[in-house]
Amino acid sequence: MAVAERLHFGRAAQALHISQPPLSRAIRALEDELGVSLFARTRRRVELTPAGTRLLEDTRRLVSQLERTVQEVRAMASGERGRLRIGFVSLADYGVLPELLRSYKAAHPQVQLALREMLSPEQALALAAGDLDFGLLLPPVSGAARLEHIVVQRERFVIALPAKHRLAATKGKVSLRELAGEPFVTIPREIAPRLYDIGTQLAAQAGISLNVAQEAIQMQTVVSLVSSGLGAAIVPASVANLGRRGVVYRDLNERHPRLDLWLAWPRGALGGAGRDFVAFARRLAP
Repeated sequence: MAVAERLHFGRAAQALHISQPPLSRAIRALEDELGVSLFARTRRRVELTPAGTRLLEDTRRLVSQLERTVQEVRAMASGERGRLRIGFVSLADYGVLPELLRSYKAAHPQVQLALREMLSPEQALALAAGDLDFGLLLPPVSGAARLEHIVVQRERFVIALPAKHRLAATKGKVSLRELAGEPFVTIPREIAPRLYDIGTQLAAQAGISLNVAQEAIQMQTVVSLVSSGLGAAIVPASVANLGRRGVVYRDLNERHPRLDLWLAWPRGALGGAGRDFVAFARRLAP
């Protein structure tokens, strides 16, 4: 490019900060390798051959592409560009996820975010297979030892009741003892063991056993079944943000542990965009 753009070996060598003989040998070696003459040389002038003109055009294009690629790689390393594949449980959508996405995207508009609503066990498998960069999931999950995580949401529980339930008008807290024998809607234990176990522990603490009438694998389906009058449900408090008509939420009288939501990622696999995503999540964490 230096010789072709200047058509003068001496000036090209000066621009490259080398002496002319090595430059002349390099051009000759290139011509020998390609098997074509790139320059027509006389004592008075240097001109490009048709082959040299074509090579110059493509070389400019390739160098320009290389410069863009280098800039993109640097931007990815700094977290300015890239693509993050994020799995999430529906519970995250009622709590931390909207604010996390809004704040991160405002600071990193050129990072693409690919979102997939998935159950926690599915996310754990996808993280292990390299199909996800992050998962917003409920522990415990298989393969947790191979993941890093932070707690981004810590939930208390409330009781979701059909709007026409006899306790719906109660202003204070509700004890599960008042719901003895009534039907409940739950998420199966194999889908969310921690969520299920806390519910059964609360019932045992109140001296009752849960009369499970319906099961659903998604929290919004649980709430929909409650609104249909098919039972009550013990749910994390953020579910109230779903805004489903026909459901009321009341605080529980029983003391209970909190439910943690993780932001998890494969151990040692954070790039620039991923490091910044974790940093934003830490700011929102409880």
